Amino acid sequence: MTYLPTAPTLIYMNDTALPTAAAAAEAPLLFTDAAARKVSELIAGEGNPKLMLRVFVQGGGCSGLQYGFEFDEQVQDGDTCVENQGVKLLIDPMSFQYLGGAEIDFRDNLDGAQFVIRNPSAQTTCGCGSSFSV
Repeated sequence: MTYLPTAPTLIYMNDTALPTAAAAAEAPLLFTDAAARKVSELIAGEGNPKLMLRVFVQGGGCSGLQYGFEFDEQVQDGDTCVENQGVKLLIDPMSFQYLGGAEIDFRDNLDGAQFVIRNPSAQTTCGCGSSFSV
């Protein structure tokens, strides 16, 4: 992946949220259709079409690191941006190193509705699903 420190890296996903063959090896993570649809609903509810979802990793949680989500209107220098169905997901450079190859999904089942991160870099995870260690 070409990584420009002063500009966002943008990876466009196709309708099935699978990267094109050329981008597959470079895709920082998979942003599923289900997650993109849910984020789109949440953005519509906020009434601000400029919003993008930022996913980040920070210290804390019972396993040492934890995931976080927040809306943001600005792409910051060094951000990686993954787009699916017109929804943009932003990842800062520090978080990017922990999220490479991960999948961000949304599921709604008997256990409840939640965003789920499947992270191949996580050595251990907590039962809450938002904490991990590498």
